[in-house]
Amino acid sequence: MKLQKPKGTQDILPKEAAKWNYVENKARELFAQYHYGEIRTPMFEHYEVISRSVGDTSDIVTKEMYDFYDKGERHITLRPEGTAPVVRSYVENKLFAPEVQKPVKLFYMGSMFRYERPQAGRLREFHQIGVECFGSSNPATDVETIAMAWHLFESLGNKQVKLHLNTLGSSESRQAYRQALIDYLLPYKESLSKDSQRRLEENPLRVLDSKEKEDKIIVANAPSILDYLDEESANYFETVRQMLDSLGLPYEIDNRMVRGLDYYNHTIFEFITEVDGNELTICAGGRYDKLVDYFGGPETAGFGFGLGVERLLLVLDKLGIELPVEDSLDFYLVVLGNEVNGKALELVQAIRYQGFSAERDYLDRKLKAQFKSADSFNAKYILTLGENEVETNQATLKDNQTRAEVVVALDELMTNFAQVIEKLK
Repeated sequence: MKLQKPKGTQDILPKEAAKWNYVENKARELFAQYHYGEIRTPMFEHYEVISRSVGDTSDIVTKEMYDFYDKGERHITLRPEGTAPVVRSYVENKLFAPEVQKPVKLFYMGSMFRYERPQAGRLREFHQIGVECFGSSNPATDVETIAMAWHLFESLGNKQVKLHLNTLGSSESRQAYRQALIDYLLPYKESLSKDSQRRLEENPLRVLDSKEKEDKIIVANAPSILDYLDEESANYFETVRQMLDSLGLPYEIDNRMVRGLDYYNHTIFEFITEVDGNELTICAGGRYDKLVDYFGGPETAGFGFGLGVERLLLVLDKLGIELPVEDSLDFYLVVLGNEVNGKALELVQAIRYQGFSAERDYLDRKLKAQFKSADSFNAKYILTLGENEVETNQATLKDNQTRAEVVVALDELMTNFAQVIEKLK
């Protein structure tokens, strides 16, 4: 049997991992500016954490979850999304307590799992970066969070994102719209796709989210939720729009957007980038004011988003955006003979302890092969170490870009590499 990675997973090799690290570090830096702290939840949860929050009738639960019974007969699922685990943690760790400063702003990064047909930017193990803000029902929180996502995309060089905006209103508004949608769709039931026929019975709003051609034709003339908003919901949505306008963030009202999860209310949004004629969603989220209560905590407002790292990197690549990933080595040591093996080790370790990246030859190769390695590593500085250099305590350090050279004491290299480099300038 040939051992291979499971279908729908990938190996992220060093050059690609450098891009991942860049994106993740950018996100960490930016989220800190908005006063978000990191949370790390388990990769698997009790089945009910996901099924109850996401919705028993959602595609995630009915088709895509990796769930199983462990050796203790506990029903476990690999997490398919990030919000429910964070809410569970928020309640379990009593982050709603009076002594905890509000709002509570959290971000996460990690693997998620969904069993679906693998395709570009969508795998069975995929990675999300997400944020959740608890304790603020102020529409400014909605807009700030959306603006933070926009800020992140701009900082990564993607200025071609489009913000799609909608509202699901209050529970009462949503219920009124749900009935209006059922009344509209029922005469078309037999013409809907099989999945949408099922959704019509279980959660009709999801029919609006269908990607099937026959469904798109039918829902094109469906009623808009904007016509069923109560006064409070309409005012809330108008305030969100005004604040986006005040920040100069353009948006497009998309009254067919509903999101695929049950817990949303009021503001929902997606960031979309067009690539090769296709619109790809790279970030999505919204408000969920009943989810903390659903998990047994006090009624608490919530707002957040999640973005797929694979999808984001795919979009950046398709747009020709090169991330400024550092792909160079500070110092390469050419080693001449086993006699200086120990000294070579001391030298590269000393330079590493000074905060520089360093590598050496371990394979007793010829000079030409070692210099070729130095070039392939994009080494900035090269030094050749042989018995003569060890005996005299002196060696020649070369700048691999300018070809400038300087003779230096090995002791000085091992104690003040930065000062030695200055001599080459």
